[in-house]
Amino acid sequence: MLGTDRCVVEEWLSEFKALPDTQITSYAATLHRKKTLVPALYKVIQDSNNELLEPVCHQLFELYRSSEVRLKRFTLQFLPELMWVYLRLTVSRDRQSNGCIEALLLGIYNLEIADKDGNNKVLSFTIPSLSKPSIYHEPSTIGSMALTEGALCQHDLIRVVYSDLHPQRETFTAQNRFEVLSFLMLCYNSAIVYMPASSYQSLCRMGSRVCVSGFPRQHEKHWKELCGRIVLDPEFMVQLLTGVYYAMYNGQWDLGQEVLDDIIYRAQLELFSQPLLVANAMKNSLPFDAPDSTQEGQKVLKVEVTPTVPRISRTAITTASIRRHRWRERKGEVQNPP
Repeated sequence: MLGTDRCVVEEWLSEFKALPDTQITSYAATLHRKKTLVPALYKVIQDSNNELLEPVCHQLFELYRSSEVRLKRFTLQFLPELMWVYLRLTVSRDRQSNGCIEALLLGIYNLEIADKDGNNKVLSFTIPSLSKPSIYHEPSTIGSMALTEGALCQHDLIRVVYSDLHPQRETFTAQNRFEVLSFLMLCYNSAIVYMPASSYQSLCRMGSRVCVSGFPRQHEKHWKELCGRIVLDPEFMVQLLTGVYYAMYNGQWDLGQEVLDDIIYRAQLELFSQPLLVANAMKNSLPFDAPDSTQEGQKVLKVEVTPTVPRISRTAITTASIRRHRWRERKGEVQNPP
């Protein structure tokens, strides 16, 4: 680690400790301007023997449990790299070196599974009602008499749970490891639109390495960091694919395609049906060329807004308009007989 990087990290560590509570919001707003800080922190995380790793992990946790959302997102951007280093050390003989990283991951997990009152959270969403307008439809365009507004409103409260209650964890075990990591990937994906390009690159690198390490495909890679075979979980791979899909369409086209092929390779070896289904669906839907993401700040995954009813009614040809047109023609023929 270079001396300049070390100075940047040490300055960041001391700066936040001396920060009063009244200046946390302004500090969070200016943190992204420290261009040299993020690369320096990646170097610290990647070096398990670095003496700055423990204070860095401690400070990242302090940022995450603060009330400022931007500080939480700052910590989240390092989550893929933290997962890779943790899994790499888990399968190596140097398992004692990942204690601070393990504590950071467990700390983020325990914060996310509970609300402000300490009660366990259930992540869910409500299926929207067709009786209310959205970017996809207008209620008045539904012509069936059976689908009245009163009948549709009865379906407003259909609640779908996509992440049930999770118990608190004090330590990682072989049984709960990927339960925790899959939930952390879910948290990362929920904020992936706010992540910088360096985090997308770290996500793709992590995905490739955990999938091919210890397999013959590893020797085809340009990275030479040897690692044993890492046991994976299908749910974790699906969450990984969710993040990779977004990264592919937002600046990481080549890295995204590489990790997608590596995930398919590993899922075929393990006979994981769910990751295979999702990965093949992604691969078969890819365009031939990389999407245009040259404009800075522009996200490529977009939703086309459906025109509203007043815009459609000006030009749309309906059955009633055809009848009126025919009636006018016949009326004109009666008034002007040959």
